[in-house]
Amino acid sequence: MNDVILTPVEEKPLSFTLPVLAAAGAFAGIFVGAANGSSLLGIVAGAIIMAAIGFLAVSVLGESKEKPARWGLIAIFAAVGYGLGGLPGLVVGALFAWFFGWFSYWVGFGRYREKLVPYLTPGQVLWHYSFRVICGAIFVFLITPILVVMPLSFNAEDFFTFTPEMLRFDPEGYSLKHYRDFLTNPEWTRAVKNSLLIAPVATLISVSLGTLAAIGLSQSHVPGKRAIMAILISPMIVPLIISATGMYFFYSKIGIVGTYWGVVLAHVVLGIPFVIITVTATLVGFDRSLTRAAANMGADPVTTFFRVQMPLILPGVISGGLFAFITSFDEVVVVLFIGSAELQTLPWQMFTGLREQISPTILAAATILVGISILLLSTVELLRRRSERLRGMSPG
Repeated sequence: MNDVILTPVEEKPLSFTLPVLAAAGAFAGIFVGAANGSSLLGIVAGAIIMAAIGFLAVSVLGESKEKPARWGLIAIFAAVGYGLGGLPGLVVGALFAWFFGWFSYWVGFGRYREKLVPYLTPGQVLWHYSFRVICGAIFVFLITPILVVMPLSFNAEDFFTFTPEMLRFDPEGYSLKHYRDFLTNPEWTRAVKNSLLIAPVATLISVSLGTLAAIGLSQSHVPGKRAIMAILISPMIVPLIISATGMYFFYSKIGIVGTYWGVVLAHVVLGIPFVIITVTATLVGFDRSLTRAAANMGADPVTTFFRVQMPLILPGVISGGLFAFITSFDEVVVVLFIGSAELQTLPWQMFTGLREQISPTILAAATILVGISILLLSTVELLRRRSERLRGMSPG
């Protein structure tokens, strides 16, 4: 279906193409100009350059010479970028040329309409792509800090900034020493050990209690289930500092502040809401006639749960468990209140490193945590798709 052209395309007039390309060039020029000390100059230069590229591509060269034109543009921008900024400039210049070469032909020859239905008005087409640009901009805004931290973790120097060697892609500017420190330093290894001792146990308890609560609250005859649900998921809504303060005063009364089980129970409280929400969402599509059929065949409630219900809601249970694990593994505020010097977790060690010594090892730890989070969230997405297939909500 992706290759089907829904609307015939045609060359657009320059009165439409050039302003659009100039606006796109001005937007890109903001960033290039800001990096060189003059945003205004970048806006003007970007608009002029993109308008000139669009005029040459659409009016002079035409669609028949698209490939040579785009490759030539890449070569020119790469050469200019190399002259201005060395190897990084070459890469950035080539990427800019690749995108704007494609964009010029995409706009100039109306290809933006070929995958849209023909009855859309110009305003609807504009909103269709504006919405995607806005979403993309938000995604870039959120992901940029991660993309900055990851290469910085390979810095050969003890700096939190890109060194000239790194910007030149000089191998001497990169090193694994921060990762070696993370894996060999007793403070960091102890913190990792504590996190690995706390998070799985907290996750197991969260999954057990959260799953039972979700199944119970899914029954229609439970009185006041809305109020109960609101109370159980309140740790997700209440500011964490307030929850941590309340836990500290309560746990201090029963003598578990600074203990292993105190930290585990605090993480259980934070993890249960995620399990309840994911399991409840899975139970929405659950066919309850299956449990009634199992009961009619003589199965007791426990057997019915493990043999009939659990296999079908397992993707939701595992997804909730993964969210609970991530919450426990990444949590720092509650641990600062409930934990102790012997129970410093990895996020606590990172917080201490930022506050006291500014160790670049934090960047290596952050990169590893990002990798773990990506792996777990990818698993959640796979389980979500599997759950939809099992419930017949998506094609197999």
